[in-house]
Amino acid sequence: MSKETKLDRRGFLRIAGRYGLTSTALAAAGMVGPLTFEGLARAASQTADARNASTPLMTLKFGASGFNESNLKIQESGQLWFAQELERRTNGALKIEFIGSNQICNQLDCVKKAQQGIVDIFSASTQNSAGSAPYYNVLDFAYMFPSRAAQHYFFYHPKSEKLFREPMRKRHNIQFLYTHCELRGLMLGKKFANRPTVTTIEELAGTKNRVTGTQLGRIAMQLMNLNPVPIAWEETLDGLKQGLIDGAETWMGAAAYANMAPVLAQAVDLKFFCGTEHTAMNNATFEKLPPAIQDIVMEVAYDAQQYTQREQERALVEVVGAVLDPGPDTVFAKNGVRVATLSDAEILKAEKMCSPEYRPEPWAEWRERLNKMSGGHDVYKEIFMVAREIPKDTPVADVKPQRWWQSA
Repeated sequence: MSKETKLDRRGFLRIAGRYGLTSTALAAAGMVGPLTFEGLARAASQTADARNASTPLMTLKFGASGFNESNLKIQESGQLWFAQELERRTNGALKIEFIGSNQICNQLDCVKKAQQGIVDIFSASTQNSAGSAPYYNVLDFAYMFPSRAAQHYFFYHPKSEKLFREPMRKRHNIQFLYTHCELRGLMLGKKFANRPTVTTIEELAGTKNRVTGTQLGRIAMQLMNLNPVPIAWEETLDGLKQGLIDGAETWMGAAAYANMAPVLAQAVDLKFFCGTEHTAMNNATFEKLPPAIQDIVMEVAYDAQQYTQREQERALVEVVGAVLDPGPDTVFAKNGVRVATLSDAEILKAEKMCSPEYRPEPWAEWRERLNKMSGGHDVYKEIFMVAREIPKDTPVADVKPQRWWQSA
């Protein structure tokens, strides 16, 4: 048997040109072991045949910002799994045209293109989506969620309907489906390579840090003296490498999948607000689906939440290396990125500096605005309380799934 050719991007695109981008991406996502040109071509051919075997009731465009078959094995946020399951469980009644790698929309504009109907389903972080759909900001109050387990618990919770999902439908025409859950910290650049591993919040004071599209995250960073500066993504990596900026706020899975690790020295687990890479759809499109198909979409979203709960926790340890002693084959170990964990006392110190519990005044204007948008709830307080219905040290794996839309 002849030796198979190692797959590169050009080879991937050649196969995609023949069998379609979605079929090729789905085939690649499902393959185990090294990807080869010949192996992927065979798998893509079989996938395309299966997907073309029936005539769809509806074809939905899925704008997945920068995601593709490669980086979804680093951050397991489930977009390709979700697309494949929708097709499979509807027996081809839904056909999903998966368009990732920023080809149709990016982190900042996918939500807008979904609202406009250019795409039907989209994935991006809720923080970057908040610029066009401001109710997403309810997730971004500093230290509202004490853990990743608390995040998953809220997104499964029936109260997430009234406090979050229903206002998203009413205000922004967005049917929020499921999300991956991490908490944001500071990814420090090469300037910190020869410095001791950060252990206190004071060591971060006065640093200059790139901020994403988040509106509320900036408030927290200002209160902690972290000098948020909006810098284009294209300039961020070079800024971290050259020391023009000290760090960037994001979560560890994103640092790994977005190829930040080569320019990082330390990943400080500040846990100060959400990093939620979600998948949602145009609600008007959802409402047009037959009731039986709507039920399937919700069931697949429920299972996708469980997929990320399970697979992303595994990937954080086995692929990213977001732990104190990462395995040698992880992204962080290969790039010499140290994970800096802060003690409970230091996290409490940070919380007292910036959270609405201790510093209500800087948050008052946003709280009032979001409370009105919610229909009169004190959204920060109510989500805060839901997030604390489970013990702070609950492992993510122990969070019990609930069908949030049925028990509301």
